[in-house]
Amino acid sequence: MKKETKKEIFSWVKSLVIAFALVLIVRQFLFSPVLVSGQSMEPTFESNNRVVISKIHKLDHFDLVVFHAPNSKEDYIKRVIGLPGDTVVMKDDRLFINGKEYDEPYIQENKDKLFKDQKLTQDFEVTVPEGQLFVLGDNRRNSTDSRAIGCIDESSVVGKVEFRFYPFNSIGFPK
Repeated sequence: MKKETKKEIFSWVKSLVIAFALVLIVRQFLFSPVLVSGQSMEPTFESNNRVVISKIHKLDHFDLVVFHAPNSKEDYIKRVIGLPGDTVVMKDDRLFINGKEYDEPYIQENKDKLFKDQKLTQDFEVTVPEGQLFVLGDNRRNSTDSRAIGCIDESSVVGKVEFRFYPFNSIGFPK
């Protein structure tokens, strides 16, 4: 083989190895694609939506997160409602965090499907322990969330949802 051909092959192999290493580093420590499975986040996300999560994040109320589910090998995607130390109250389908009422526009579509005098979310009150988060699915009538599994450890959070890239007609930053 010619010397120039060997150099060219070596150059390509070196470039591919570097690119592969960069992809592994980015995926392991910075960003990762995730497949949404199930109906618990409808209408915000539907099953088979694909999102990108950031593994470097500071969580706040109403952020969308992916976390390792307790007592399961699956990861769940839910919305952070309560942070450590918060008191979360749901009363007559109205959300209160530390005594302040918050609007939840992301569940309005599900509320509109109810019959008169039906509740989307049953009443509850919880104080979130230190190092934990209280999470809820947007499809409150069909979601395994903190009402069933309890508060989740902050350390179980894999990442914060930053971007939806599939389906193509819904590409963008989810709210």
